[in-house]
Parts: sequence; structure tokens; C-alpha cells
Amino acid sequence: MNLSFFKLILFGAIVACLASCNTHKNLIYLQDVHLIGADSLAQTKGIHESRIMANDILSGSTYNGHKCGTIGEIGVLSFNGNKIITTSGGGALVSKDSELVKKSRFLATQARDNAPYYQHSQIGYNYRMSNIVAGVGRGQMEVLPARVNKRREINKFYREQLSNVDGISFQSEPDSRFLSNYWLTSILLDPSKIKLSPNELRLALEEENIESRLLWKPMHLQPIFEKYPYFGDGTSDELFNQGLCLPSSSILTEDDILRVCSAIKNVCCK
Repeated sequence: MNLSFFKLILFGAIVACLASCNTHKNLIYLQDVHLIGADSLAQTKGIHESRIMANDILSGSTYNGHKCGTIGEIGVLSFNGNKIITTSGGGALVSKDSELVKKSRFLATQARDNAPYYQHSQIGYNYRMSNIVAGVGRGQMEVLPARVNKRREINKFYREQLSNVDGISFQSEPDSRFLSNYWLTSILLDPSKIKLSPNELRLALEEENIESRLLWKPMHLQPIFEKYPYFGDGTSDELFNQGLCLPSSSILTEDDILRVCSAIKNVCCK
């Protein structure tokens, strides 16, 4: 899909969503999950006075020279165990707004009032990260550039090895403004060329002791959100129905990737 056309669809969906929220007097945050960049969302900020929350799972990725997670009023970083930088779980919130940071720290530390005893005027949470796991995360920050290079090399090798399989495509950087760390290499299966669903391929790989995962199920298809309005054109549905995530760990060797690609070819090229 052409990038400018996709951005037009995305912008249209956002405008429709904001118009609906304005009608119903709802205050919202726009949560930008860094998969295609944030410039379309940034355009809406001045027009609609809405806030942008950048949900960054792509440590080391950039857009227009800006680090992902810094585009918007709030950045949310994931340090889950499968991410490129990990503390085994948890994450971080970043913002240039000192009041937002202060409020976030207050809520994340049980929302205790300034009193000589335990007193709570608001609902709080215990989201503090221990000094031990924080140290693990800080130590990994020193090797982030090397991790990014490794994931990009893995993605490139997958592309080379699967380039001759008609019906398999990859998500790519649209132009030079984008730099993805490719922390997770995923493929799309063209149903008109490959008579195999992503789940069938997943199960076939599982038979070879190779773990893969389906792309994320869209939020509007989750049972818990089925009663809420959805704004979009079905693009996320299409990606979910055609996508599969491949092994992408930084410790993979070329032999590991060759085994994965061989198993895929054996199934898809019958």
C-alpha cells in the first residue's frame, strides 16, 4: 500500500474518532504505537488540541531523526522479556512535561498523600521498578546500537532467503525518514498465492520445534472492546489475517535462520 494513501486513511480515521469524541464530550489520548511513524498523529495535535501518547516498543528506532518514544507529550517504553532491551518486565514513561512526570510518579507509588501516615485521596498503583531490574536495563542500554544492528541483519537475511517464495512479503521502511530496529521480523502471506493460513504455517513450524506467532489481534476485535466504536478501514484486520511473526532473537545464527526458512519453503512451496 502506498505510504501517502495509508496516511490519508489513518488521518481520516483519527479525524472521525476525534469528531465523535468531541460530540460526546469525551477527553481522550491518541495512542501512537510506533509501527508506521507519528507524523500523521502530530498533525492532529494542533487542530484538535488532543494529546498524543507514543507507545514505543521499538527502542532504537527513529522517525525523521527523532527517537521513537519522544514523539508526543508522553512516551511509553516497554521492557518486556521479548523486547530488544529488557528488564524481564515492566517499562518506563518519559515526558518533557514535569507536571505529568510528577503526577505519574505519584500514581505509580501508591498515590500516598503527604501525611505522616498512610493516606490515599486517589487510587494509586505499585508500579515501581526495583533497583536490581533497573540496573539490568541500564546495563543493556550500552549495547542497544549493537542489538539494533543485529536485528536489522536478521531481518535482511530473512528477506534474502525468502525472496524467491512467491506470496511472502515483509513490512519495510517506507522511505529514508524511517529507521526500524526490526526487533521482530514478520511476514505477510498473500492468500491468492499461498493456500495456507498463517496459523497453519505456525503449526507446521511448531512440528519442526520452531516457535512463531500470529500478528497481534486488533483491539476492536477483542471481546472486551467489542461494544465500543471502531474507526478504521479494516487494514489491521487484513494484517492480522495474513501475518506471522518469525523467530527474531539477537542470539540467532545464520544456521538458525536457514532452518526456519527451509521449513517455511517446504510447506509453502509444495
